[in-house]
Amino acid sequence: MLKSLVNKYNIAGPRYTSYPTVPYWNQESFSLKKWKSSLVQSFKESNSKEGISLYIHLPFCESLCTFCGCNKRITKQHNVESPYINAVLKEWNLYLELFDEKPIIKELHLGGGTPTFFSPENLKHLINEIFRHAERAENYEFSFEGHPNNTTREHLQALYDVGFRRVSYGVQDYNETVQKAIHRIQPFENVKRATELAREIGYTSVGHDIIFGLPFQTLKHVEETILKTKALLPDRLAFYSYAHVPWIKGNGQRGFSDSDLPSAELKRNQYELGKRLLAEVGYEEIGMDHFALTTDSLYQSMEQGNLHRNFMGYTASKTQAMIGLGVSSISDSWYGFAQNVKDIESYYNLLNDNVIPVYRGHILNQEDLVVRRHILNLMCKFKTSWEQGSLYFDALPDTLIRLKEMEKDGLVEVRSNAIKVTAKGQPFVRNICMAFDVLLQRKQPDTQLFSMTV
Repeated sequence: MLKSLVNKYNIAGPRYTSYPTVPYWNQESFSLKKWKSSLVQSFKESNSKEGISLYIHLPFCESLCTFCGCNKRITKQHNVESPYINAVLKEWNLYLELFDEKPIIKELHLGGGTPTFFSPENLKHLINEIFRHAERAENYEFSFEGHPNNTTREHLQALYDVGFRRVSYGVQDYNETVQKAIHRIQPFENVKRATELAREIGYTSVGHDIIFGLPFQTLKHVEETILKTKALLPDRLAFYSYAHVPWIKGNGQRGFSDSDLPSAELKRNQYELGKRLLAEVGYEEIGMDHFALTTDSLYQSMEQGNLHRNFMGYTASKTQAMIGLGVSSISDSWYGFAQNVKDIESYYNLLNDNVIPVYRGHILNQEDLVVRRHILNLMCKFKTSWEQGSLYFDALPDTLIRLKEMEKDGLVEVRSNAIKVTAKGQPFVRNICMAFDVLLQRKQPDTQLFSMTV
């Protein structure tokens, strides 16, 4: 039965870290002026109540991982660190000029690239300068992505000293053949060292990222990776499907051919195996592709109904406004999205002209806002309702028609004013969200834009 469902629903579809999804942003009606106005409105409504989130993109890596879909610059020259940090701080100061009070930062995340490419001293300087004109929220959560091969005690201590208590390490897979294919050689001993160092210093949440569906990856490889993961027992895990999108990411994902990738059926079996092994040692599934121990804030957030999803993935708390700093970063005011230029030189040039370096975005209309709420509910709670009249939208009857086949297959339960994703349907939540995605339904893409849903 699972095989037939995988074959039926394994189509290209968004991961829904936003709605509308980036390919459907209306750039003709977008402007930097409108973006600033939407952010100021959101900041006034939410800063004193819940604070804001800050994402900082640090794009440099010393070597190219061929599975990676992130925006990065490959270099071994570390003299790029200071100019980039100065530019990020310039961008932050341009945003500060928009606000009439100090931002209260509830969430801060350093992503990349490889944040630990930067020296501990430079990372500490960056955070201290950010807070020269900002405050920490009462229950703030600061996190960063660390590379197990180059995250040192000094990195961990420096970031701990400025408030970081969560770190996630990219593991992907421990098999040497798979690691060679994705150009990411990191022995288990390196991950063990980095994990134990973080705990020794006092980090309260250590996460690992594991990917299934990688080139040459077998069920045995996934099993061995999960068994090694059990030995370290990270507080939370991202266990997700490799997104093969070489048409978007260029040569970075052309280090192997399509024939080297597991079939859709094998990928689903890899996921089910991993999920079963993780459950045996107490991991709870969180939304889509995430797992956590019951002691972790991500699980507790799910239990309390506070789980949120944005461009950083699942988060333990929600803020209405999220500002992205650095090349390619995406900001979210709730009323609008804005993405920075992806090229470092263009980023520097715009900042030199005192211009916030946004190059595209989308201002949400009323329908967007309602559909966004439904998709967030489905992704975070596996259910949604339009019992409140404010959550009804004109295209809902067509959405319910599209859900009929999924209801027949036992993936959703449809009631008069609500739907619920069944346990059987949870692996197909992206497909269920696509039924609500009115923009996607109105204009199917002419070319492949998204990774496969399974």
